[in-house]
Amino acid sequence: MQQESLVEYGSRRVIITITAIFCALLEIVDTTIVNVALNDMRGNMGATLSEISWVITAYAIGNVIIVPMTSWLSAQFGRRNYFAASIIIFTVSSFLCGNATVMWELILFRFIQGIGGGALLVTSQTIITESYPPEKRGVAQAIYGLGVIIGPTLGPPLGGYITDNYSWPYIFYINIPIGVIATLLTLQFVRSPKYAAKKAINEIDFLGILLLAVTVGCLQFVLERGQEDDWFNDPIITLFSVTSVMALFFFIWRELTYKNPIVELRVLKNGNLRVGTILSFILGFGLYGSTFIIPLYTQSTLGWTATQSGMLMIPAALTTAFMMPIIGKLLEKGVPQQYLVALGMLLFFVYSLWGYMIITPSDTGKEAFFWMLIVRGVGMGLLFIPITTLALSSLKGQQIGQGAAFTGMMRQLGGSFGVALITTFMARQNMVHRNDLVAKLDTNNPDVMNRVNGMAHNFAAKGMDAGTALKSGYKVIDYSIAKQAAVMSYMDVFLYLGLMFLICIPFVLMVRAKKAAKLDPSAMH
Repeated sequence: MQQESLVEYGSRRVIITITAIFCALLEIVDTTIVNVALNDMRGNMGATLSEISWVITAYAIGNVIIVPMTSWLSAQFGRRNYFAASIIIFTVSSFLCGNATVMWELILFRFIQGIGGGALLVTSQTIITESYPPEKRGVAQAIYGLGVIIGPTLGPPLGGYITDNYSWPYIFYINIPIGVIATLLTLQFVRSPKYAAKKAINEIDFLGILLLAVTVGCLQFVLERGQEDDWFNDPIITLFSVTSVMALFFFIWRELTYKNPIVELRVLKNGNLRVGTILSFILGFGLYGSTFIIPLYTQSTLGWTATQSGMLMIPAALTTAFMMPIIGKLLEKGVPQQYLVALGMLLFFVYSLWGYMIITPSDTGKEAFFWMLIVRGVGMGLLFIPITTLALSSLKGQQIGQGAAFTGMMRQLGGSFGVALITTFMARQNMVHRNDLVAKLDTNNPDVMNRVNGMAHNFAAKGMDAGTALKSGYKVIDYSIAKQAAVMSYMDVFLYLGLMFLICIPFVLMVRAKKAAKLDPSAMH
């Protein structure tokens, strides 16, 4: 059994596990740490809002292009060498990002950082999974899950603290010491499997690489930029969408017919992996969608600072960390994965409904969020490990890396879809609610006019002339309508996110049971 030879024991396994978690954390923290520093970067670089958002887009595109290729690249160059090279690329480009002086430099280095980072996430998962014997895979996924769930939560408070107390380049510089240590530990301790011989240059699927890069690059571009550029009313968004669909079609055809494909799509014949891949997409949607929505609400509506918003998320992340080993043990004891996933989805629904009920235009305090976010933390723990364990449970050898690449890519894409759809949905709902509220404000209504006149009177008492005071009264009403409409849009997002998870529960229970029945006999061979 080839995969058994990679199982590690004792202190060596501990060191490999810590190295892999640090690398996964590095990559994920970097996905969200930049968000809170965008304003400072914009000021330093003299960039527009749409230009600075490319700092996030470029990293995501680099990430999503490289993730599906990681299994093949590991086989081509040896896992240890490829993993170490990725850490070095990530670390060097972090330094270059911090040193960038013009906008195009920062965007280019963020793209390169994304290419280095994408490999860290999936290869970490494969290394941890293979370092543990099959019966301890649940615990292995729990350990890896710590990094993946805590990472997006740690990013904003850490980024906020560094930006408030130092300056934005330091959010990149902190990667350097960790990167150097991780590289040395990788070269010393990580072993490469002997699953596949290297391919000769003429056997490499260059067309597959090109089609994959075009597919996910264009898709990521559309998701990141769609709302801002008015979706299909913009010719560039339309062109990129059509290109992405066409490239995907030819990519699938190429990979299924070519002798040495860059991405082994045939591994998706495994029913568990198919279900796990779909669930990973939904998990990414919920994880990144809800991590995106709460800081946005607290900063834009309640007027909190970046650090305050980030700190709010920490108890939930600690709860998830606490849950991880417990869930790993439950899986070891044979609790069916589909029950844990269904319970996680139910808790996520409760969290979303709670969010829907508590948010207000101005006076939702920190204490109102506390227990709601604890419920989210427990739910995320129940979702992450069982989904990943389920996806990789009946894979062997090289398939583990291929399966991890699929689930990793789908989680990232789920997050991109989540953020893009939530942004679009909120903008549309905002207009709907605003029009609805304005329609109710009838100037013939004495209550409305009394309120406007009362405000105008207050402004006049402060020394304004009658005309300006009346305009100011209308402005205050308009501001209050805008705030109400925004809050109602946030409420809709919470409600629909929760309903999405609730609807998935029966399918999780049904599908998994059927798949298990089919797959068990083949798993015995």
